[in-house]
Amino acid sequence: MQVLKSGRLISTFVLNSLYLLICFVDSSELCRVGKRLGNIERPDWDRYFLDLCEAVSKRATCDRGRAGCVIVKDKRIMTTGYVGAPAGLPHCDDVGHDMHKVINFNDNITQHCVRTLHAEQNAIIQAARFGIPLEGTTLFCKMTPCRTCAMMIINAGIKRVVCEKRYHADADTREMFRQACVELTIVNDEVEKYDEQ
Repeated sequence: MQVLKSGRLISTFVLNSLYLLICFVDSSELCRVGKRLGNIERPDWDRYFLDLCEAVSKRATCDRGRAGCVIVKDKRIMTTGYVGAPAGLPHCDDVGHDMHKVINFNDNITQHCVRTLHAEQNAIIQAARFGIPLEGTTLFCKMTPCRTCAMMIINAGIKRVVCEKRYHADADTREMFRQACVELTIVNDEVEKYDEQ
């Protein structure tokens, strides 16, 4: 965008830059303003990426498990994923859940929506689709990955998993991660609750 000023054409960018320079020329004033507003505590890297998982989860299309996943290497985001149906197929939010009863290894019967992929699965698939290697990365997610996601995480070469909470059926995952030397960090040692668990 261009602005006519005193018979000359000056870009808006230049005007804005001059304004900022005039406003903030005295860096000591900036320090005083910062102190008046109080120090805002910076999150550590784990909290930062877990918070990003929450932002990614806003794209999820299944209201039973609005979860997001971020996979990181050297503090750089490699890929993200969220709970949702495969591309081009109907979403739970549009047509409802496709619920199935599943008999678990310990003979417990649980219900699962099989219309969607988990956030971890979608993140790993996105990496594969676009040729992004995941060897030695860290995966951040809402809760302990399920057994299937855990196997994918191990085979993708992911070496660390950081979760906000525990999944109600995470015993297999924890044991597989232990055997495969995948470091597991659970920030809040409580079980994530959701509908029709």
